Amino acid sequence: MNLKRVLPYGLTVALALPLAGLSQGTALAATDYQAEDATIAQGTVATNHTGYTGTGFVDYTNVKGSSVEFTVSAASAGTASVTLRYANGTATDRPMDISVGGTVVASGVSFPATADWNTWATKSVNVPLAEGTNKIRATATTANGGPNLDRISVGTAADTQAPTRPGQPSCSDIGEDGLTLAWGASTDNVSVTAYDIYEHGNKIGEAPGSSTSKALTGLAPNTTYNLTVIARDAAGNTSSASPVVDCTTKPSSDTTPPTKPGTLSAANVTANTAELTWGASTDDRAVVAYDVRSDTTVYKSVTSGTSTTLTGLACNSPYSLNVVARDAAGNVSPESNTAAFTTKACATDGGVPSSISTLSSGWTIPWGTYWMPDGQTALVTERDDFRVWKVTKAGARTQVGTVPGAVTTNGEGGLLGVAVDPKWESNHYVYFMHTASEGNRVVRMTYDGTALSDYKVLLQGIKKNRYHNGGRLAFGPDGYLYVSTGEAQTPDLAQDKNSLNGKILRMTTDGKPAPGNPFGNYVYSLGHRNPQGLAFDRNGRLWEAEFGNSSKDELNLIKPGANYGWPICEGTCSTAGMTNPKATWNVSEASPSGIAIVRNVVYMASLRGERLWRIPINGDNESVGTPTAYYVGTYGRLRTVTKVPGADQLWLSTTNCDNNGNQPDGSDKLFRINIS
Repeated sequence: MNLKRVLPYGLTVALALPLAGLSQGTALAATDYQAEDATIAQGTVATNHTGYTGTGFVDYTNVKGSSVEFTVSAASAGTASVTLRYANGTATDRPMDISVGGTVVASGVSFPATADWNTWATKSVNVPLAEGTNKIRATATTANGGPNLDRISVGTAADTQAPTRPGQPSCSDIGEDGLTLAWGASTDNVSVTAYDIYEHGNKIGEAPGSSTSKALTGLAPNTTYNLTVIARDAAGNTSSASPVVDCTTKPSSDTTPPTKPGTLSAANVTANTAELTWGASTDDRAVVAYDVRSDTTVYKSVTSGTSTTLTGLACNSPYSLNVVARDAAGNVSPESNTAAFTTKACATDGGVPSSISTLSSGWTIPWGTYWMPDGQTALVTERDDFRVWKVTKAGARTQVGTVPGAVTTNGEGGLLGVAVDPKWESNHYVYFMHTASEGNRVVRMTYDGTALSDYKVLLQGIKKNRYHNGGRLAFGPDGYLYVSTGEAQTPDLAQDKNSLNGKILRMTTDGKPAPGNPFGNYVYSLGHRNPQGLAFDRNGRLWEAEFGNSSKDELNLIKPGANYGWPICEGTCSTAGMTNPKATWNVSEASPSGIAIVRNVVYMASLRGERLWRIPINGDNESVGTPTAYYVGTYGRLRTVTKVPGADQLWLSTTNCDNNGNQPDGSDKLFRINIS
């Protein structure tokens, strides 16, 4: 028997465990087997709760080893799905081993709390069955015994095997606005149904599974595209991203720039906005956009009309802006005249950034920052070399170790978030999320104030890919650990309540689902694409920021069990059952990573937008005021923002050394910002 490692997560534990010589599928139809009709060891048939099926349910005796064994008939050998319907009205997890014919095939499967003994949940495992009669046993592994067990349902196992990684892509027929991308075929245990094509983490096209090439059109001339391919099967399983290829389109034959735009003027200037108008430009082919900018920093691109309202400006700040026109070839017109204005005075509620200074330099992709409980030092992770540093308030840093087992994805994976146990003084625990060989993990280590040791995996089975790995960790006021996970470039996972991907997870410090989670597993909220910002406000509410695909980035107020839309919605939508964001941005203006809250104001670090957004929360309401932007284009890609304990200050980190920033190692910095 080829036993794969059991993954301790969620409502579905998918174990592809075929017996030697058996096929991957089974001809079983879905069949129910009542627990009261099974063989019971140290348990009783009961009817003192509601909602059960059949004539009763099994109440396990509270001892280790209590069990229920079902006799199951399989028409053919293979892997089957077994779904256990259970209730657990306590706050204590009641794990069980699942065995077939006396061999444990799923050990320590979690059966977490349900709302009460009258609330039933399901847990599914894939198990190997032989043709004919099989004995499936669920055995309690702790002195608490098992949960109340109503029945099991046995049916055909879902296809959980992902396609293989596509081969090295290459480019041909390269033109000014298009090219043909080809790649090595992927294989699958059933069949590959489609190939998705990504450029820097954003999907730009797809091809049928029978093809290994795709003509990409509508590209910009003289532009380098960083391309990968992901294979997908009919069940929605996706492969790892292919190797990367960089392809550069040819320079355009159009070398004539548009004419200089007409007179630019500004009107109706407020603390955060200004209305701009200008005269039209002409071009020998067509003007495709106007860029409103200051020197080389583009504040907004306008694709239709000759006016716009700029929003998100910093209050009480001078601006000198001009407009240039662009054509499809990337030719840029001469600048218009400069329109100068000063925004109106700042609102004092919540304070505003008043000064910024360099705290520490020489960093390479500092990703996560978390303060120790005493507020004197913080731990900072570096993504691609897996190092962990202790940093003092004055900016002095000392390496305290590395995280074992961490790997990169040549994209957004690696050593990501860090969190310190609120009870660190007594247990010395710290937590990390990192990419590993099999996926993303949440792990725990011991930190004695000087060095890291005692690596322990708490949660694995979080799918990884080149992009969309999430990675932020934060402890809530309830003492539980909150974890943001990306959908690993597999959008449908975000809507799957049994998947760990595309979610906010909530867990205990020993790696179990937190009691009271809305679906009885690790999932706290769903429908997320690539969330990387988590922060709690003064009322203990959780705010979250996440990357959009091509339309809108989001700031969300997270509630247990809520669905935030991806991939059905990007930004605000009217689809029933979806929770709309509290604020949105064009992806060119944000691409948010970390967030922090100071004096009831959310601060959001932006990567592609290269700015720090200030978003005031409206008192204790579930709404926010007008966002304003600071440091636009000044410091590059802003990754993580963290409140300094005991002070109205922020720490802000850059990641200009990442794949999109392309700066040399050691170019990143930590900044200190005063709020006044």
